Amino acid sequence: MPSPRISSVRLPFAVAPILLIGLAFAPGLLRPVSASDPPTPQEEFTAKIEPLFRKYCYSCHGPNSNTGLDLTKTKTVEEIWKDPTHWQKVLSRIADKTMPPQGVPKPTDAEHSLLTAWIGHTLENTPERLIPKNPGRILIHRLSRAEYDHTVRDLFGVDKKLSEKFPADAGGGGGFDNNADTLYVPPVLMERYLEAATEILNAVDPKRLNLLPPAPGPGGKRPDETAAARKTLTRHASRAFRRPARTEEIDGLVRLFSGARKQGLPYTDALKFALKAVLISPHFLFRIEPESGAPGARPLNDYELASRLSYFLWSSMPDDTLFALAGAKRLGRPEVLRQQVVRMLKDPKADAFADSFAGQWLRVRELYTTAHPDPGKFPDFTPSLRDAMYQETIRFFRSVVTEDRSVYRLLNSDYTYLNEELAKHYGIAGVTGKEMRRVYLPDGKRGGVLSQASILTLSSYPQRTSPVLRGKWILGNLLGTPPPPPPPVVATLSSDDQPTREGLTFRQRLEKHREKPECSGCHARLDPLGFALENYDAIGRWREKIGEVPVDAVGALPEGAKFTGPVEFKQFLLANRKKEFVRHLTEQMLSYALGRGLEPYDQPAVRKIEETVMKSDGKAQTLIRAVTESYPFRYRMSDRPGSPAEPSKKVVRR
Repeated sequence: MPSPRISSVRLPFAVAPILLIGLAFAPGLLRPVSASDPPTPQEEFTAKIEPLFRKYCYSCHGPNSNTGLDLTKTKTVEEIWKDPTHWQKVLSRIADKTMPPQGVPKPTDAEHSLLTAWIGHTLENTPERLIPKNPGRILIHRLSRAEYDHTVRDLFGVDKKLSEKFPADAGGGGGFDNNADTLYVPPVLMERYLEAATEILNAVDPKRLNLLPPAPGPGGKRPDETAAARKTLTRHASRAFRRPARTEEIDGLVRLFSGARKQGLPYTDALKFALKAVLISPHFLFRIEPESGAPGARPLNDYELASRLSYFLWSSMPDDTLFALAGAKRLGRPEVLRQQVVRMLKDPKADAFADSFAGQWLRVRELYTTAHPDPGKFPDFTPSLRDAMYQETIRFFRSVVTEDRSVYRLLNSDYTYLNEELAKHYGIAGVTGKEMRRVYLPDGKRGGVLSQASILTLSSYPQRTSPVLRGKWILGNLLGTPPPPPPPVVATLSSDDQPTREGLTFRQRLEKHREKPECSGCHARLDPLGFALENYDAIGRWREKIGEVPVDAVGALPEGAKFTGPVEFKQFLLANRKKEFVRHLTEQMLSYALGRGLEPYDQPAVRKIEETVMKSDGKAQTLIRAVTESYPFRYRMSDRPGSPAEPSKKVVRR
């Protein structure tokens, strides 16, 4: 994440992490009383949940409450299902233990787990009849920095990183920088757009783009410059706007051209003057899906679908093939759309998908921003090694997609991508040169993203590994079950992983830290996952000892699962956590493809995509095709006031 929260909670998908927390400590919850007599959700609410609300919540959130929240009004599960936004807030406050507040009785760990698990499970299983059929509404979508550069490259053949001068894009909606809600337009950005437009047009090859004056006609007849300019401007404006340019738009551009010619500008320069207006037009800088003229949902037209598809898989504008299919109104046909997905994934431009989606979903972009191994302790961490670490993860993800392998390969695989420097870092012989290439792995020590140095480095501290950070990364980025934030005041451990004067290893210090009541709940989930990766040091090298002490890579979860080292841990994930992994990957990819955070009404689409992928044994292209065929990808909700099922506040991942 790298996919699909109000404030600090995502909707409805925040339920998954909290649900798993609760189920780990409340194994009797949601299990039939007997094989023949399973309790209904309403029976569970009446027997188990309402008494806890009465015990801990009604005193502050009752009929006479001044908090604006009266929980005593909720008597049925159906009322919870019909108000998911409200109950997600309740769940969030209970889960992060900000409610009940300090100074009043608090639930025991078992009661807390029971509450969070039940609410989470209930929201997760809202009947589809109660979920509004709503494809969501995407705001006018400014091109992100990467999308701008790739679009300029494909539009005019200018391959420059002009966006490096733009303000940074914010991350939202799953942590992705293509989220429409966070792609603001500060005043300085408009200045940068004007500067970039000038630089682009100065670099354009006039002959390649047919900007040269038309040749004289027979007998030296003077050519019709205006007609020639109109033809050229129509082609470039239509491609830039990602739809056929309207007559009035072309008329305005032609007037700019004619005015420039009257001022004495040469033909080519006058055309560039008009094209500058194209490059600063909202129809170029923004992906606009205009209103249908009526409230409610509508299918995207073929040009809009072409843009969604191309910016999803290429981070760029549609090519001539997509434009032609859109013009013929054929792109929306299911078989044509599937063919185009396969074609586009084979194109080198799909490298942008791997870099943008995987780089953000798995957070490996942070190697260049927040990962700073101590140069005194880890002098081997050079800029070139960092680049190789990043490329290993991106190329590995790209291969899984291009070759239509199972996404489970991301958890464990028998190959990776290395150059000589990274291979030596891993202790793998026989790889020479700077070029990254596929290398088959000799044993299970490596394979899958969990054993890649990029992930291991960004989930460590500058001077030592961190089982907590690594566990948090696994829960949040692979399984979509992030723990709540730590308490405001919590003691931190030293930065050194060597034994203390008392002879305590770092693991023993962490286990002692975990004995504190305020820390035990989350650390019981986090630490075992990180312990399984302790054979990798803070920059991803394999180690058998920490100092003079053998590595202890045993992880034991509260529910009883136990594994030792990365090989057993990866086997555990593949045997027990496939569904959570596919669900989270589905959420992330759908959020990225839509350019927005996910909402409660997206839940049916996520379920359908997840089921399709699971039936295909996790095929990567099945996931991508299912996203492009989904209801929210193919439709949009009108922005007109009074539209049914208006979306709630945007979902932002924690």
